[in-house]
Amino acid sequence: MEVVFALWLREVKRYLRSRAQVVASLGQPLMYLLVLGFGLGPVFEKAGQGNYLQFVAPGVIGMTILFSSIFSGAGLLWDRQFGFLKETLVAPVPRIQIMAGRTLGGATTSLFQGTLVLVVCLLAGFRPHDLGGVFLGLLFMALVAVVFAALGTIIGAGLKDMQGFQLVMNFLVMPIFFLSGALYPLSNLPPALTVLTRLDPLSYGVDGLRGAFIDQWHFGVVTDLAVLGVLAAIFLALGARAFSRIQV
Repeated sequence: MEVVFALWLREVKRYLRSRAQVVASLGQPLMYLLVLGFGLGPVFEKAGQGNYLQFVAPGVIGMTILFSSIFSGAGLLWDRQFGFLKETLVAPVPRIQIMAGRTLGGATTSLFQGTLVLVVCLLAGFRPHDLGGVFLGLLFMALVAVVFAALGTIIGAGLKDMQGFQLVMNFLVMPIFFLSGALYPLSNLPPALTVLTRLDPLSYGVDGLRGAFIDQWHFGVVTDLAVLGVLAAIFLALGARAFSRIQV
């Protein structure tokens, strides 16, 4: 457990030291929150759907955690390039502990980033329906962070350069975001799109956040928690297997 804690602490410290990166990473969430939240607000309200800022804020929080946690897997590529990964892997400790420490560290920093965006949303006018919903929302944020930090570990363990990681971003991460319902309701979609949104892991995270914060559920709290919990276990197991096969 000392190894897990040490690697977790290393990831957290690296995040806290990169203040410029933290500030820069708020650019995209702010664009979606302010430009779409206020720009499409009148259209959304005329359609009888209520306040769009209230609707889109949980999706922006989910998007922030998705991108931040997936990018934590890119740290494997940097560590591989600069030799730190080799030094870590040849240490006389089980690789699963190394993987767990890195993944939990990535999930923690993603949770920090999501919480920071939540604060920005509150300053912009977003209002959760009650305090209990905020704590439930933090639980969903943590689950989303673990799911996609583990997925980032799987991706990072299987790649050898940043060019491959950019392809993953374009052909995997962006579709996950846009199919999640972060920017639009999941009801009354065409059948093909309905199937794709149900296959998207982030759909259950965004639905959980939206339900917890503003009490608008599509799948339901039990379904969202069950799907995210099962996916977290599966991705952690697959991440451990992928990490064990890394060649030093």
